[in-house]
Amino acid sequence: MFVDLVKIKIKSGKGGDGMAAFRREKYVPKGGPSGGDGGRGGNIVFIGDEGITTLLDYRYDRHRTAEDGGNGQNKKKHGKDGEDAFLKVPVGTTIFNDETGKVLADITEHGQKAVILRGGRGGRGNVKFTTSRNTAPKISENGEPGAEMEIRLELKLLADVGLLGKPSVGKSTILSVISKSRPKIADYHFTTIQPNLGVTATSDQRSFVVADLPGLIEGASQGHGLGIQFLRHIERTRVILHVIDMSAFEGRDPFEDYVNINRELEEYGFGLEDRPQIIIANKMDMPASEANLESFKARYEDPHPIIPISALTHENLDKMLLKTADFLDELPIFSPYDKEDFEEHVTYTFQPEDTPFTIRKGDDGIFEIGGEGLQRLFEMTDFKEDQSVRRFARQLKIMGVDKELRNLGVENGDMVRIFSNEFEFLD
Repeated sequence: MFVDLVKIKIKSGKGGDGMAAFRREKYVPKGGPSGGDGGRGGNIVFIGDEGITTLLDYRYDRHRTAEDGGNGQNKKKHGKDGEDAFLKVPVGTTIFNDETGKVLADITEHGQKAVILRGGRGGRGNVKFTTSRNTAPKISENGEPGAEMEIRLELKLLADVGLLGKPSVGKSTILSVISKSRPKIADYHFTTIQPNLGVTATSDQRSFVVADLPGLIEGASQGHGLGIQFLRHIERTRVILHVIDMSAFEGRDPFEDYVNINRELEEYGFGLEDRPQIIIANKMDMPASEANLESFKARYEDPHPIIPISALTHENLDKMLLKTADFLDELPIFSPYDKEDFEEHVTYTFQPEDTPFTIRKGDDGIFEIGGEGLQRLFEMTDFKEDQSVRRFARQLKIMGVDKELRNLGVENGDMVRIFSNEFEFLD
């Protein structure tokens, strides 16, 4: 099954907790602190793999998580770093932040790696809190939480040329003749229900990749027919071979077909209407084709070259390939995305907000303190140890939480709530 669009949730690993421990060795009656740091949480890493052609695996497994870091140990032993989660995707996959719509990474090469979420750092053991005034600290940190995100994966085929046109104009037949690809061919609409790729070569030994896309119908850019599902696959193509049934065998006007398809390209966006085109007047072996081609040229005003061919008799196919190769020689490889399409930061950890805390009065009259910056501090505090709790209180004071609470009218002995945990406010 060909799957080219999925949404999944990813989560990097939590950092391991630091340890509060002391040396307990013979002949060392007053051993100092020996608690080691926790290990780093695993990252979420995407890798391009040219051996994969679909995003099918992600349709049925929509949650991917990296391993948490190991906890610190006695004798200053560092916890084990969490294993990274390596997620393989087809070459041509774009990774979006589903909330913002921004591009996180564009995987265009085999083996290309993109770290999307970084794991949380390990918490510090009590060795790191030793000072001249506190030679036996009982303070240690919990590991930093991992980051979570919902992302969208879109596969956009890496093809130099896109075969585009109405249903049953001969796109699949052309691909089967000019390459070793064997797409399904039949005498009914929408025979092609997924993109097909083929590698072709010209008589002078220039080669390029061609994508045959399912037929477009009017309204495709608004979701009609199959076309909207696959228009994304021509976003990377440098040249469009616009195939037209010049025999008008199904009663359609070839020129109207041409106008309608270009309208769909314009409405879809990504500058597809400005992409270089070659008009492929197919089925020239049919009786009415010559007259229809003359009528088409009389109404045609665009600068795109017109090449009459017959995929059935192979007439002018070499001319079509040579002209296409000439176009490609003059066009650079480009990305469908501009700089502003990308997230400013493409790797994420637990990021505090510019405002480290927020305070609001709850329905029960208790002031509630929140905020991402405070949440990170809260989750990395070991509340089982008094020294850690006192350190947490000092950090709140340094952040300005105490001062803001007083400004809001909190008095000595009042209760305040921090992430569903209640504490007594003391001056």
